[in-house]
Amino acid sequence: QVQLVESGGGLVQPGGSLRLSCAASGSIASPNYMAWYRQAPGKSREWVAQISDGGNTNYEESMKARFTISRDNAKNTVYLQMNSLKLEDTAVYYCNLVSYGTDYWGQGTQVTVSS
Repeated sequence: QVQLVESGGGLVQPGGSLRLSCAASGSIASPNYMAWYRQAPGKSREWVAQISDGGNTNYEESMKARFTISRDNAKNTVYLQMNSLKLEDTAVYYCNLVSYGTDYWGQGTQVTVSS
């Protein structure tokens, strides 16, 4: 079993930055990739970015210029650096780990962008 715990969400003004973290624990098999998703009020969950345990990254095109995903394999932690935040970035951000076809999810962390 794998547990994912997100942190780092909060309230930020437009144009500000936040860094989300997601710590994974338990039986983490390799290879795997970790990803961030988000779900805004009244909308479906959308994929933000992903990173393999080898460090290969992929981003949703509209967020690529502002968001950076990274990971520390020694700490089993993935990060999402979010810059130049916009009102429309307000959402619950979820961490996801996939290994051998099994999906694991964190509980989510709220990011609110508001003036």
